[in-house]
Amino acid sequence: MVLSEHELAFIALHKDSYPTVFRFVRRRVESPEVAEEIAADVFRVVWQKWGGQPRTEIAWLLTVARNLIGNAYRTRDRQRALQEKLRTTAVLSFGDGSENLAVHDALAVLREKDRDILQLAYWDGLGTAEIAGVLQCSEPAAKGRLHRARAAFRKQMPAGAETITQRMGA
Repeated sequence: MVLSEHELAFIALHKDSYPTVFRFVRRRVESPEVAEEIAADVFRVVWQKWGGQPRTEIAWLLTVARNLIGNAYRTRDRQRALQEKLRTTAVLSFGDGSENLAVHDALAVLREKDRDILQLAYWDGLGTAEIAGVLQCSEPAAKGRLHRARAAFRKQMPAGAETITQRMGA
């Protein structure tokens, strides 16, 4: 496979600029994983916007990064506001000591991927094969991820909440 000049120029840009872009993003976000994702998105956007004349200024790359960081913060803030609204609704509907609130609080501290797979299984009622399809992984991988998510959920549940974790198969 022969790469075009355009592709070779992009590869060179990525090689030369990725460390600077990553460091810029990393200083502004909460985790290395988020920084890697945003830095990769910078180059996806750059590739999509690259016209006939490639722009290689680092200022342009960092502007794209800054915009993507802003999007990530807004998304995070909306998710937190939604979680707080759901928690407030659970307190108003069921009281402070309810199992619903305990479930909400346990889910809120899980990693996003664990929370997502539990929601697919229990809120959306999907089986392992369907979850594998949504997550684009094999069925054994989905089964393992669900098992790990259940274990993480179980660790977050308060003592005495065995009935809810038993109903979940956790």
